[in-house]
Amino acid sequence: MTFLGLTAEMLARLQFAFTVSFHFLFPAFSIGTASFLAVLNGLWLWKRDEAYLKLFEYWKTIFAITFGMGVVSGIVMSYQFGTNWARFSDKAGAVIGPLMGYEVLTAFFLEAGFLGIALFGRKRVGDTMHMVAVVAVAVGTLISATWITSANSWMHTPAGFSIDAAGSFVPEDWWAIVFNPSFPYRMTHTVLAAFLTTAFAVGGVGAWHLLHNEENRQSRIMFSMAMWMAAIVTPIQIFVGDQHGLNTLEHQPAKIAAMEGHFETHENGAPLILFGIPDDEAEVTRYALEIPKLGSLILTHHLNGRVQGLKDWPRQDRPPALMPFITFRVMVGIGFLMLALGIWSLYARAKGSLYSNRALLRSALIMGPSGFVAVLAGWYTTEVGRQPYTIYGLLRTSDSLSPVSAPAVGTSLLAFIAVYFIVFGTGTFYLLKLMRRVPELTEDPELDRGPTRAAGTTPGPAQDDPMGGENVH
Repeated sequence: MTFLGLTAEMLARLQFAFTVSFHFLFPAFSIGTASFLAVLNGLWLWKRDEAYLKLFEYWKTIFAITFGMGVVSGIVMSYQFGTNWARFSDKAGAVIGPLMGYEVLTAFFLEAGFLGIALFGRKRVGDTMHMVAVVAVAVGTLISATWITSANSWMHTPAGFSIDAAGSFVPEDWWAIVFNPSFPYRMTHTVLAAFLTTAFAVGGVGAWHLLHNEENRQSRIMFSMAMWMAAIVTPIQIFVGDQHGLNTLEHQPAKIAAMEGHFETHENGAPLILFGIPDDEAEVTRYALEIPKLGSLILTHHLNGRVQGLKDWPRQDRPPALMPFITFRVMVGIGFLMLALGIWSLYARAKGSLYSNRALLRSALIMGPSGFVAVLAGWYTTEVGRQPYTIYGLLRTSDSLSPVSAPAVGTSLLAFIAVYFIVFGTGTFYLLKLMRRVPELTEDPELDRGPTRAAGTTPGPAQDDPMGGENVH
């Protein structure tokens, strides 16, 4: 039985992809925003410069809404393990269940326990305890990313388990399970992606306000900090991505073949296919624009390195090539645009035009949402590239599905689409409205003076931001 011509398996995959896509956007932003708030609060306590306090108050509301939408979307997503993927839960629950449980027991409780203090408790608990709470929330988001990424990585590079007579995965070595072969690379790549997502969102907001008033000090600070992140973190992310690719080539070579659009095995050096259209049926990448040998140099670090093609695997064991091929290039392309903007900002900073270069500001504004696009493209690349398996090489997606009918899954998918676009569309609209506010006044005007009086100091003249932003005009 099908629904709109789609099978229950395809509909269940689409439903999970749809809900995870929404969910992934919010943690990707909140992880970076939580750390950004910790830095801002630390700078406020160190310098007693109210510009940092105002920025903290400005971004804390945005963080709170993002965090809330992430929690709600995560709860909805997790229910699908029982409704649509019960066989997967039955087979892999002994491994995946504890990892998800550890995330709740450590990260979520830490975040929930300190979130209220971080958002509303400054005047009630004092500066020191408030700073502890802000750092605890930031650390909690990173711990959450660690457990979730570990569970996801294990599905790509399973380790530390045995399979019993019923075909279920039984934990044998939790160290090997948690720190599975792809985990260090995936974890680092994911966290850096979250930081860059936040940096470019913050930079886009700062650019928006500087285009309207380049003298606004808070806008200058947030834009300067964001551009430093772009210039410093993007090259690191590109290097980490390269190392992650080498790890994927070792453990999931079929995924690499799909990402690169190679159907034929290249024994003496594979070309880099810049553009093309992979055709799984014809087993060829049409209209390919290639650079000879460069693919092997990137993938194996040798000009004549051997790169397998998809024809080395039976058709039923191959991932589809078209989507990983396209989304991988979207992710990489955005990464190099981020690098270019970071380098451009360094040049503008050296020339003293960081805040007045309107072409740079417009480019930063356009690049504001680029991190969100990149993390989704990266997720589509790695997850579609894992097909046709949920646990790579061991448990097929078709064997993970609950005994559900296509109309039931299709109806719930349509309901999800309607509700998500209403609820999260409204939330996103409100976030954009908050970002349009000029970052000048705190939500509680007395908050600007309260901590300063409590510290026994008086507001002084404007100080330079920690990255030297105020020295550039």
